[in-house]
Amino acid sequence: MLTDLTVKDFLQKTASNDPVPGGGSVAALSASVAAALTEMVANLTIGRKKYVEVEEEMKDVVKDVLQARQELIEDIDKDSDAYNEVMAAFKLPKETEEEVAKRKEAIEEATKKAALVPLTVAQKAFSMMQRIETVVVKGNQNAITDGAVAAMMARTAVLSALYNVKINLGSIQDAAFVEEVSQKVKEIETKIGALEKDILANVKL
Repeated sequence: MLTDLTVKDFLQKTASNDPVPGGGSVAALSASVAAALTEMVANLTIGRKKYVEVEEEMKDVVKDVLQARQELIEDIDKDSDAYNEVMAAFKLPKETEEEVAKRKEAIEEATKKAALVPLTVAQKAFSMMQRIETVVVKGNQNAITDGAVAAMMARTAVLSALYNVKINLGSIQDAAFVEEVSQKVKEIETKIGALEKDILANVKL
């Protein structure tokens, strides 16, 4: 599993001529790093007398973002697994009409999955922005730049994941599926930049 690798080994594998881990897995990693930084700022706020009024809110942040981080860590492998499933589908036999039809269906379904995995990564990273804003505005101000980095990492994760969604949509024949997912992509794309900008506006250095 990719998530069992050391940081050095993960980066080495990414740099190799092996197509996985690729951009989708890295997007999930970026989102999980954003989650970890958000948790850190919240944890640095909890237990501080100066921030006693927001302590319970910070505990809620930790609870929510911890769950997101755990899911995103799993998505690092899910994205690579989805790519491998697409490649496996292309290698299916195609000697008979029945085999051709079966192969075509397998490719379609695997490619749909390969689009949906990064979509969920983008959605999770996008949903974290509200929690990131909370720690930036109300959290320990000595760690405000860590919250800012979390916002930037989350935004990068969102846009990176959506690129992986879109490249897979180009190979899917199911027009209704493509339209539905494309709408979700557009909705997130139009909002993420403004969200990041609003959060970073609170960072006065």
